[in-house]
Amino acid sequence: MNIGVLTSSRADFGIYLPLIRRLKAEKGITYTIISFGTHLSKFHGYTVNEILENDLKVEYMLPTLLASETEEGISTSAALCSMKFSSFWASHKDEFDVVLCLGDRYEMFAAVSAGVPFGIRFAHLYGGDRSLGVIDNMYRDSLTHFSSLHFTSTNSCAERVKQLKFGKEPVEVVGLLSLDDIEEVQLPSLEEFEEKWQIDLSLPTILATIHPETISPEKNHRHSQELVDAFLVLSKTHQIVITMPNADTEGFVYRESFEKLKKLAPEKIFLIEHFGRTSYFSCMKYSHLLIGNSSSGISEAASFNRYAINVGDRQKGRETGPNTFHARFDATEIVKIAEEILKYPFYKGENIYRRKGGVEKIVTTLKSEIDKRIVNNLLE
Repeated sequence: MNIGVLTSSRADFGIYLPLIRRLKAEKGITYTIISFGTHLSKFHGYTVNEILENDLKVEYMLPTLLASETEEGISTSAALCSMKFSSFWASHKDEFDVVLCLGDRYEMFAAVSAGVPFGIRFAHLYGGDRSLGVIDNMYRDSLTHFSSLHFTSTNSCAERVKQLKFGKEPVEVVGLLSLDDIEEVQLPSLEEFEEKWQIDLSLPTILATIHPETISPEKNHRHSQELVDAFLVLSKTHQIVITMPNADTEGFVYRESFEKLKKLAPEKIFLIEHFGRTSYFSCMKYSHLLIGNSSSGISEAASFNRYAINVGDRQKGRETGPNTFHARFDATEIVKIAEEILKYPFYKGENIYRRKGGVEKIVTTLKSEIDKRIVNNLLE
């Protein structure tokens, strides 16, 4: 059995990693990593290196990304990705029993949609979510329609997938895979983290992860300025560690704003292109608070006993737990909520996105479905 793994960015690889390691150890299963998108962009940290650093082989690398982050640039990158994968699937359509795709990115949409005419069988992770402030929401639902196996993060997501697919295909609730092995992950200590990143997390720290709202890209200039104003206030008491945005429409607006912010408070603002999974989790563990509009704050922060402020509408509609607060892109509001949360003891509740045994459930389901397919092919 050969399982293809489509990975286009640092974000999806960090979620895949526990599953890939399990596939690597499973007898009778081989896996093939197909890397594309920002993984192969030096501007975004050339994060394919993180895959290799985890002692994993990348069988295929497909450069699919243009440098431009305008609407036309994103659209053209998606078209280029589709063209590259059209040729790829034509040459490799019989190589995989099933191909894993994850999330809601336009690159993933392009890669998968190109495989539909070839009859590639896709298994989609994390359909059923909602993020109404980004065009990714439409890509996510399309990936669900393109796929025949489905693994979701929560029960409510599973119900929505069943509605989209008219209840005709298997749907399993597996939680967030990046948390599946969280007790076993060896995170850098404070000393190791400081040595690698020159950031002392023993000081009061806020971790920020911000991406554009692509449904209304014209608002991103104002949004980025509101964040700069909020972070300048908060930097009086906390250092701010900012992970740079993905390749989204007008992502450069935030990059430019954060670079200007760094010049205004060079000792308190740290800009990180790519942490990698363990360093990111270590920073989350030692930070006092997360601020941003990434799904990470909503889905992962609770497992490190941290509160998160979800800013704006990017994640609007996504299920959130009691550790998550919500704010508009308004500097005064963000600062007010942050200062109130920083008075609290650390969060002690459960994480609604944590499901133990998610990796094992996926492996069992994949083996079962592939076995059924083999038997049916023999009977035919």
